[in-house]
Amino acid sequence: MCAEHRTNSPDTATVPGRLRSPGPRSPAEAREAVRHALEEDVRRSGGRASTGDAVGDALLVASELTTNAMLHGGGVTEFEVMLVDREVRLSVSDHSRELPTPAQHSDEPGLMRIGGHGWPIICRLARDITIAELRAGGKRITAVVPLSPH
Repeated sequence: MCAEHRTNSPDTATVPGRLRSPGPRSPAEAREAVRHALEEDVRRSGGRASTGDAVGDALLVASELTTNAMLHGGGVTEFEVMLVDREVRLSVSDHSRELPTPAQHSDEPGLMRIGGHGWPIICRLARDITIAELRAGGKRITAVVPLSPH
């Protein structure tokens, strides 16, 4: 598991500037929600658009978090995108309290197996990853993806 912080967290109230939904039905819907939030931010602030690599990183992290919740967490119960200070904060909640772990591959050395790469991708592209247990059951994983170099 990558370095993250695990907490017991109450469910958060709605805050202005957040795009919050019960959950996408697919990773494609998660990516679309991130695109929409980024476009709204550019329109609202009159600012410059983020670079392609940074946007691609945010889209991939959203997709992987959503895929993992669907495959391993019993489904997405809540999805949230928040843009703050040139960062995208992605939160995905699911039904499981089980922590994410990278898959252990025991195939021939040098061969890539399908699956099991999502969590390492998230850990590589995001920072400030937090896992919070929810009072109602399940967990929320929040990952921050920078949109510009720090």
